[in-house]
Amino acid sequence: MPLNPQVAALLEMFAGVPPVDYATVTPQDMRALNDRPIQMGPPPAVAHVRDLTLDLPGRTIAARLYVPEGASEAPPLVVYYHGGGWVVGTLETHDGTCRALARASGAAVLSVAYRLAPEARFPAPLDDCFEALVWAHAHAGELGVDGTRLAVAGDSAGGNLAAAVAIRARDEQGPALRHQLLIYPVTDTDFTRPSYQENGEAGGFLSTAAMRWFWGHYVDDLDTVHPHAAVLRHGDLTGLPPATVITAELDPLRDEGMAYAEALAAAGVAVEAEIAPGMIHGFFSLFEPVPDVLPYIARAGQRLQAALA
Repeated sequence: MPLNPQVAALLEMFAGVPPVDYATVTPQDMRALNDRPIQMGPPPAVAHVRDLTLDLPGRTIAARLYVPEGASEAPPLVVYYHGGGWVVGTLETHDGTCRALARASGAAVLSVAYRLAPEARFPAPLDDCFEALVWAHAHAGELGVDGTRLAVAGDSAGGNLAAAVAIRARDEQGPALRHQLLIYPVTDTDFTRPSYQENGEAGGFLSTAAMRWFWGHYVDDLDTVHPHAAVLRHGDLTGLPPATVITAELDPLRDEGMAYAEALAAAGVAVEAEIAPGMIHGFFSLFEPVPDVLPYIARAGQRLQAALA
């Protein structure tokens, strides 16, 4: 399908922005370019927002808890990991996304500010994400949530982290998860897939050059990537929580996201996967300028709500 007209109008607004030169750009430059969400008005309203400090082994990280209007006394909890190629992204860049997901699901959402690469390369960001889940389970009473009804979610690199957290929770006797919501997740380092060939230079919010740059800052060697980083290469996906996988038609990551959904299903995991026609990478967070995104958020919320009932 052609580019969604609302997305096309948004991209036209950015047409005059100089392209990033990934041969010279630094992580600090990228963070300065990506430190704010694309926001057209006030963020979605929720009942409560609380900034937290998570005391993890040998370090502390920040997090933010969202509780939606009408939530039960002890609502279920979705632990959310933001996108940004493991290099950029903050609690602020995904504030609206987490609010919208809390409203759609009826669950509390805990957004995790994991350490970023290259200052903290793999597995440090994943360690933060997994241990944040463990912390949330142990402190469910303090958070006012039901620690027996847990899910993980994330977009792009955050979807990669959510998938890896689900694997580690299974293998390391972590908290039991009822669902994993993976939004255009990074799952592999194969840049030859058709979706890369079709969309890697298409002028959306992600390119092949960008993904090579992000991976290069996250891992030491693209040829020997650990299966907790390139989760599509993991040899055992059995026994993982049911998954919702959402990809975008015009996204370089489309094929690896769908391949991971297929691998989960082949391993006996219940999966609901869809490709959003006419959408680009990052669309899930663009619901204000692109209202056509809202049905995807609603369906993701419904899937979480059903899993966490």
